[in-house]
Amino acid sequence: MRCPQPSAGALISLSLLLLLLSTCSALYEDQIKKFDWRSVHVGALKHAHVDLKHFQPRVLLTTQEQVVASLCPKTGQIIWRQVLEQRARGDIKMLQVSGFADGSSDTAAAPMGSHLGFDMLTVQGHAPALVRGWNTNIGTIEWEWSIMPLHTERAQDAVWFYSNSILYHVVPAWRSHIEVTAYFSTSGHTTGSTSKIMAAWIKPESCLLSGSYFVCLDGKQLISLDLVAKSTQVIATSLAAEPSSKIETLPGLNGVLIVNKKLVSVNKDQAVCGELTSASYVVGSFNYRKVVAYADLVDGMLKINAVYLDNCSPVPELQMSVAFAEDYGTPSLRSFDCKLKRNDDGKGCLFLFATSAESIMAVQQGRIRWAREESLANIIDTQFIDLPLADTEGTLENEMKGKAGDIVTAFMRRITAQALQMKSMFLHLIGLGPPPTDTQRAGLVRDSFGLHKMLVLLTRAGKIFGMDNIAGKHHWKLYLPNVAGFENAEQMRLIVQRSSKHFPLQPLCAIVAKFVNNSNGVLFRFNPITGRAAEGGLLQLDYQIKQFSLLPETEVDFVKGILILDAANQVHVEPKHATPLADGMYLYTADVKTAELEGYIVKYAGGELSCLPIWNVRLGGHNSEQQIISVAGKNPIEHVHSQGRVLGDRSVLYKYINPNLVAFVTQAPDAAHKSVLTLYLIDVVSGSVIFSMTHRKVRAPLNIVHSENWLAYSYFNDKVRRTEITTIELYEGNAQANNSVWSSLQAPFMPLVERQSYIIPTIVEAMRETITERGITNKHVLIGTASGGIVEMPWHLLDPRRPISSSTQGREEGAIPYIPELPLPTENYINYNQTVARLRNIYTAPSGLESTCLVVATGLDLFVTRVAPSKTFDLLKEDFDYILISIVLVVLTSGSLIVRHLSSRKLLKQAWK
Repeated sequence: MRCPQPSAGALISLSLLLLLLSTCSALYEDQIKKFDWRSVHVGALKHAHVDLKHFQPRVLLTTQEQVVASLCPKTGQIIWRQVLEQRARGDIKMLQVSGFADGSSDTAAAPMGSHLGFDMLTVQGHAPALVRGWNTNIGTIEWEWSIMPLHTERAQDAVWFYSNSILYHVVPAWRSHIEVTAYFSTSGHTTGSTSKIMAAWIKPESCLLSGSYFVCLDGKQLISLDLVAKSTQVIATSLAAEPSSKIETLPGLNGVLIVNKKLVSVNKDQAVCGELTSASYVVGSFNYRKVVAYADLVDGMLKINAVYLDNCSPVPELQMSVAFAEDYGTPSLRSFDCKLKRNDDGKGCLFLFATSAESIMAVQQGRIRWAREESLANIIDTQFIDLPLADTEGTLENEMKGKAGDIVTAFMRRITAQALQMKSMFLHLIGLGPPPTDTQRAGLVRDSFGLHKMLVLLTRAGKIFGMDNIAGKHHWKLYLPNVAGFENAEQMRLIVQRSSKHFPLQPLCAIVAKFVNNSNGVLFRFNPITGRAAEGGLLQLDYQIKQFSLLPETEVDFVKGILILDAANQVHVEPKHATPLADGMYLYTADVKTAELEGYIVKYAGGELSCLPIWNVRLGGHNSEQQIISVAGKNPIEHVHSQGRVLGDRSVLYKYINPNLVAFVTQAPDAAHKSVLTLYLIDVVSGSVIFSMTHRKVRAPLNIVHSENWLAYSYFNDKVRRTEITTIELYEGNAQANNSVWSSLQAPFMPLVERQSYIIPTIVEAMRETITERGITNKHVLIGTASGGIVEMPWHLLDPRRPISSSTQGREEGAIPYIPELPLPTENYINYNQTVARLRNIYTAPSGLESTCLVVATGLDLFVTRVAPSKTFDLLKEDFDYILISIVLVVLTSGSLIVRHLSSRKLLKQAWK
């Protein structure tokens, strides 16, 4: 039999396949997670359901971050997670879990082989509203239907409830009526027409839905309506006193609310235990009977109790006390469940809590079984802190800092230091040395290359974490209750007042925030290595913070003072002894809504500080429609290594390096162009507008990077429906006005501007430039995409001086010919398959190696890694052959000695001739 011969087309296809395989590049398997790690989160808890009776026990939940997930009840690890749509479209309104434990109204299970039921049902969004049925075993959507309301503005306040396989959509028209529509939960078909119930007494600030009852608070009474009753009538329930806090609903009991920490029922068919008093309640079952569990925090102990709902008798098996750490915040009991056992002793019950610090924790058998730090899903600021020196390095540091009078004194100091080191080594060997400190025991000692640092993270909830940037270990946690961000949507700030370079002084960090109760400023100072409060800890200011800035280091304790501008335009300095350093400082403020900028100068005279306005710029236009959507300054720790750029004719084009230059981007609606985006480069010391540029038919999302003499920003082009990146470079020209000191008051002429735009085939969520110790390494731009990838984009691809066509001058400068499309090769993704969901920000910091930059990407997940834009030119490769180089050195050394011996013998023989 003759074998068939391959065709020419098959040979060509095989050749192309082999060619593509030969050009593929990937990450080696042994490099995965060697220099990086990822932490996966779900966000702050919104709805929860603990199910231990299922054949696969699980904790089903939804979160404030539009996430639906299932957790393992034993460990708290994520079994599956689905990240839904963002903003209002993904806002989860309701979670309904199918089951057989709590009656027929809580079940919609389908027979085998049918797709008409659901394991779990969620309702999200309002225009449209999406109803989805889930398979809770693997986290997939089984079916989905949607509705588009007629009045979308009313639908924002719509609520839902589920009863007997019917899903009810309740739309209140405030101070008028309530519209109720019933749907079959699995098909989306209506059961009839929409009913309209007149209710002129409903108000948005005092009404809620409790099961099928729509309840409103009116002074000392609750007014309610049963929305599924055959004849709708108003029910009035009197209260003993007017509630001092907002009323809440109790899920699981129809028509039951929590008023002043007590249970109140507006449903005459549902009895409650009115004598109970607690901060949080939850309904469940124990020994086949319904129980109400409640929990309170008393003197650092979390006390859990429960009563049977039918006779209000206590359940002793469920009573327990658990030690509760302060950094978790205030707990709230959200769900619990028990395994089905005869004569249950309560040890199989799991209680799920959510805390004010956005933690999720499970309590079982009188202890905290696991806890998830979900506040890390909302990180708002980060700092890399150098670790402290070891004892021997600290002694050497003190010796180098000492001011020697002569050589003999320095020599004696060196001998004494080495003698003490030898004594310490000997005592350590025989077991009599001093015990290691807490930081040394935890391995928090600075390494030779400065790659091992403490990563300090500040979250939206006011929780602060100290983490190891190498392994991701949590070394300490702090929680600041009742703090928030500032006006203009400005978040809290984490600043470094003293670094670890000033041995033996400890580093110092500060949190700048606003106190929720009175909007005054708050300063919290702490040691970032140990997490302990320092310099007095929490300091509550008696004024509101409008703007602040860091001052130079003091000569006494090397602390950078905080210069604060309050709402009355008065200036303050913390700590007080740094006040004289504020003289001659400049500040600026920006009003986001009016797009108005103001500049101030600070004067110190006679022991008093004063603040004088010196300039004002209004960017709002003649009709004040423009609003500031982004402000970007330069990194204060950035070093510029090269002052110019060498051109093809060997001349130098000097960079316009203005440290006081800040970029402002405004956006305004336009009748002809829909939206107009304007970029302003303003010197915030003199108030001069250095450059401005307008983009028409473009809109946010906008991300901007500002560094050295260049900036890059991304936006969405509405005209061609794509994301673009525009880059700008500023140059002084062929001559430099001042090569030593920059002065904004004596600035050179307006700079030369080079600009160019590029097309990027993805949606940009975040941008950040790499930064190194001395600024010698090439600059790369890290671009975070909507798909969760982080692309390392070399600056020469974004260079606005890329020539349109290949030319001799361009080749001499090393510029790549201009191509509008930016490539996104897979090898440029620094997080390979470690996707960062809901990527929001990228932070960078220098390491001890000039070639290496440390990177933190934050969003719903947390990703930490390092990049080397110019490769690791100052570090040996991992596969460096130490054995070969050792053999070569031994051979060369031996050869030189042998040749030397032979040469000397030869010279001796020649001398005897």
